[in-house]
This record gives sequence, C-alpha cells and structure tokens, in this order.
Amino acid sequence: MQAYFMVLTSMWPALRRSLVLAAAVLTLGGCAAVSELQPAVSVRTLAPGDYVTQRRGDVLSSGRLSALSTQTLRVTGLDQQACKFPASPACTTALAAAGDLDDETRLSALAELWLQRALSGPAAEGRANLVAWIETARHAYAYLFFTARAPSERAFEERQTQVRDWYNHAVQQVVTQLFLARDPRLETATAASSLHVDGWTVHINRQLRLPDGVALPQELLPASALAFRGLRGHYRRDGLGAELVAVTQAPVQPEATTPSGTNGRELPQAAWSEMPTPNLTAVLRFNVDTLAELLTTHELTVDMHDPLLQEQLLLQGRRVPLAGDFSAGYGLWLARSGFSRQSLRGLLGREPGLERPHLYLMQPWDPGRRIIVMLHGLASSPEAWVNMANELMADDELRREFQIWQVYYPTNMPLPASHAAIRQVLQGALQHFDPDGRAPASHGLVLIGHSMGGIIARLLVSSADEQLLQWAASDPRIGLELSGDTRAELEPLLRFQPFPGVQRAIFIATPHRGTAVAGKAPVRWLSGLIRLPLTLLEGFGNVLATRALADTGDAKAVLDSLPRSTDQLDQDDPFIQAAARLPIPPEITYHSIIARLHAEGELADSDDGLVPYCSAHLAGAASEKIIVSGHSVQETPAAVAELRRILREDIHAQRPPGAARAQQTDGNHE
Repeated sequence: MQAYFMVLTSMWPALRRSLVLAAAVLTLGGCAAVSELQPAVSVRTLAPGDYVTQRRGDVLSSGRLSALSTQTLRVTGLDQQACKFPASPACTTALAAAGDLDDETRLSALAELWLQRALSGPAAEGRANLVAWIETARHAYAYLFFTARAPSERAFEERQTQVRDWYNHAVQQVVTQLFLARDPRLETATAASSLHVDGWTVHINRQLRLPDGVALPQELLPASALAFRGLRGHYRRDGLGAELVAVTQAPVQPEATTPSGTNGRELPQAAWSEMPTPNLTAVLRFNVDTLAELLTTHELTVDMHDPLLQEQLLLQGRRVPLAGDFSAGYGLWLARSGFSRQSLRGLLGREPGLERPHLYLMQPWDPGRRIIVMLHGLASSPEAWVNMANELMADDELRREFQIWQVYYPTNMPLPASHAAIRQVLQGALQHFDPDGRAPASHGLVLIGHSMGGIIARLLVSSADEQLLQWAASDPRIGLELSGDTRAELEPLLRFQPFPGVQRAIFIATPHRGTAVAGKAPVRWLSGLIRLPLTLLEGFGNVLATRALADTGDAKAVLDSLPRSTDQLDQDDPFIQAAARLPIPPEITYHSIIARLHAEGELADSDDGLVPYCSAHLAGAASEKIIVSGHSVQETPAAVAELRRILREDIHAQRPPGAARAQQTDGNHE
C-alpha cells in the first residue's frame, strides 16, 4: 500500500498540469465543448393523454396554437418577429405574405390565427370581433375547398378535422352575433335578403321554414353549449355547419275551440303544433370560383338547413356531409316545458291544467315520412318518451323513414272520452296536412302506447259495433238510454273502425284487462280527488249536458258521478272488460313489450309492480318481448332495442328488396 501511495505522489505534478490544461480548453471552447459531453436530443415517453393533446390540441381545445401552426410560424421565422404575439394583426398579414409555404399550410395556419384573434378580442363590443370570425370561416373554407387536394383526400388527417371545427365554430359565432344584434331588417327579411355589416354584405337564405310560420326565433342557441341531465345520449352527426337550436315560442296549450272538427264536433284551436325548439344547421357560403376571389371578397351567404331533412351539401362542386344535432332541441323543449308539474295538475283536474289533447310534431310535416304516434300513460306526458324518442330520432335508418308525433292529453278523463278526443285530433291533423290522403305519411302509421296509452292505442286499432254502446247503456255511472237522438249522438264516439292508415301497433306494459292495483284503497282515494272538467261533457255530445239539465240542473253533479280513468283501469270495471273483447282486424300487426319485476318464478304469475302479465299479454301478437323491469319499461335500453327491431322489420316489409329512401341534398350550391 505504501508503494502505491509513493507512485501516486510522484505522478501528481503531471496530473495537475493535465487538469489545468483541460480546464483551459473547456473555458476557451465554451458551450460547444460542454454539449459534446451530453446527447443533442433527449427522449421521454408520453402518456396517451399527452400524445392526444400534443397531436390534436389547438386554440379551441387548449387555448394555445396547434403544433402545426406553431411549426409553420417557426419555419417562416415569424414567431420571433411579427408573430411574437400571434393574435396581432401584423402576424396574419406577415403570414399571408410569407413565401415558401404551400396553400394548405398557409391557409390552415391563417384560419387558426384569425380564430385566436377572435377569441382574444373584447367581448364588450356589440358584435364582438365579427370580422375576425368571418375571416376565420373564410380561411377555413379556403383550406377545405380551394387547395390542390379535395377534402376526401384528407379524410384521415387530423388537420382537416381541426380546420372543420374552426369553421363550424366561426359560423356559430357569426350567425348568433348577427341574431343577437336583432337588426330590424331580419324581422322582415324575405327568403333572399341582404344585410350590410362591418364592411361585409351578408345574404340571408330564408328557405328554412320555422314552426307556425315564425319569421325569427326568440332565441338562437348553440347546441354545443347545452348539456342535459336526463337524456341517456346526446346524438349528433359530424359534418360541416354550426348546430343550433331555434327557440320559437312556448309550448301551446289549447283552450279555445273552433268548429273545424269531424262529425260536426268542435276541435281545440291549435290542436297540433310543431316542437317549438327545432334543430338547425347554419353554413357560411362564399359564391366565388377561385382562391384569389375568395381571399378578396366581402360577400357571403348564410344558409340555414334542417338536419332531419337534409344529410349532405353541395359546396364548390363537392358533396360534403351536413352536421346535425338530433337531441339538443328535443332536450331543451322538455327542460322548459313544465310537463312534469302540469301532468299532475291535469290528472287531478286542477288549474292550470290540460283539458284537451294536444299533438306535437317532432319535426315539420314531411309528406314522405311515415308517422309514429306515441301515447303516454296515466299522470304522464311526452316526458315518458324522453329516451325512446331521442334514440329513435338518432337512428339514421329510422329517421329517414319516420316522423314522430307525440300526443299529450289529460289523463283523468274516462277512457272512451280520451280515445274519442285523440282520434278526433289525429283525424284533424291529417286532414289539415294531407287533405287528399295521398301522401305516404298518411299510410302505414305506427302506434306506440305505454300503460293507459296502450289501452287508447288498442281502441284506435279495434272495431267497435254494439259492444261499447251496450256498456254505456248498462253502466249506472253513465245512466243513458240508447234510443233516438241519444244513440245518434253517441254512435260516432262508441262505434268505430280502426283509425285509417294505421298498420302496426306496439303495446308497452299495457293493462288490456285492467289491474287489481286500480281497485285498491289508495287509488280509490286518489280517484276521489280527481275533478273532471266541464269540457268532458262535450266528449259525449249534448247527451250528458242534456241529462245534467234535466235531472239535476247541475252539470257538476253529473261530472262527479262519471268514472275517472283510474276507475276504468280496475280489472273489474265494466268498460275495461268490454274494451278487452273488441276485435283487432287481421290486417293490423301488433306487438307486446311486457315487463316483469323479477326474473324468477312463472311468467304467468309475474307483474311489473302495477300490471300483471295476464293483463298485458295479448293473443295474436306478432311478437312478445319480456323484459325484467318495473312498469316504466319503455325507458330501458332493452325496450328501445326491441322497438328498433320491430320498426326495421316494418321498413323492410314495406320496401322492395334493395330499395332505400333517397337522401336529400341541396343542389343549388354549385
């Protein structure tokens, strides 16, 4: 050990000189020499979320420029010069003038820079950054339609998805800001009118029809800004355009009557209406032929489309999918309707409540789409169909074939009165929209009824000759002698054939033979709280009114003696027993969806908590689906899947092999 120490001691002067020399070299060489001691490039592993953010993050999603736009600024050297603050006007001007960039790279980066400027502008202005939003749409439109490659050639590129999203968001901002400005010219605009705004000429294409002939909505809301609780899914279609909801008016609640009904009866005024919150899709279109014209024009057109009726656009000679939202308008309508409170007041007969049926069209009348009529149950409303209707409208095949009508009716009335009133409203609506009865929509109707709504659907597809007339004569609560004028008054109400055009019916948790629950004390107590409106007397013509004046002089006394709907749901009620025996003609196909609370035990002994299987089962049904669920089985995914199966089977039975409903496109945008 001592020898080794002596050797090191003797070598120390030389070692010290080497260390001093190395230090001098490093000092003279600076960072270049130091860097040679480390790799020029380092690497780390990205988590999946970081990878997605790095590849797809942009001004909209992260508040920072996308990687491609940042790289474009770097390559041109603008990030250290004019684009030190990318949202500045100097940056877009410098990038537009920069050489050595292909059109796709330049135009997509310019679209994002204009978007960044629009987002960072002062929101207090009346039309905040409207020009910046238009420029965003202009440059995105240029990238999509005026570069060497067609959109279809970039179908798998994330950049095109980003640019499409920037265009759609810019369109949303332009249209909603124009609407919020409430220019008086918009109120009286014709189908093709023009506005001059901030140096731009904006043409308004008013081909889209709004409900009830409304010229301008009360509100225009971006669908992307609406989040719903209670909808199982929010369904939309990717494509070009801004998805919006037009709020036109509050839901109509009919009160007055007008002599426009059938059989000489009066129909409620406005007995049907379209859903007051339709979904729209807006598109900004530039009528130019070249890129140079597009980048210098100050003229554009705002087109409004119905995504239910139209699936594609023809822009600049290219066919592109039209974006569409199929849930936002429906969800907003239900959220603002107040149906949940009103349906309970309607059951009890309290003010303000619904006294007559009202028919809601889920979309503007389309003569080429067959009709699905939905009938809710006791103490309910269109809210009973919230997920089923939403998911049917989201199905591409079913949406092309069908339009949905929802019947909203007071559920306290005697069942024959509700049936007669609903039949009358449906007849009136079809006569209004299709007076000649030639449209495909008037044929091949499908009825869907849940619970008590299923009983009404059953009456709509049944034949009644003397059966219900005999009931009215024998039921002491009605107390009518069927002779002369009395019989003539009641025959149109209690003697009928299946509703014209109905081809298929689907009964969901329907108590065809009543239920023992309706006869129990709590329900009897509830029945005693129900008040029937005076309008019920109209449902039986002048018969009950005449009896009221002759017998008691008091119409209220007659109303108090009449059976309520809850009474007629009792398995021992004479009306439900008579209705259960009514025949359904063989040309009408019907199906049953039946719930049972528990999977164990014999099916024949099961029930859904309210309706026993023996009452819901209907002999002769084309199919019977048993689902483990409570009484509200119509909202379960299994019931929706079964309904889709039945409707697809119906479509294929109606249509020749290989035939399909043609998609609607806009051919005016060449």
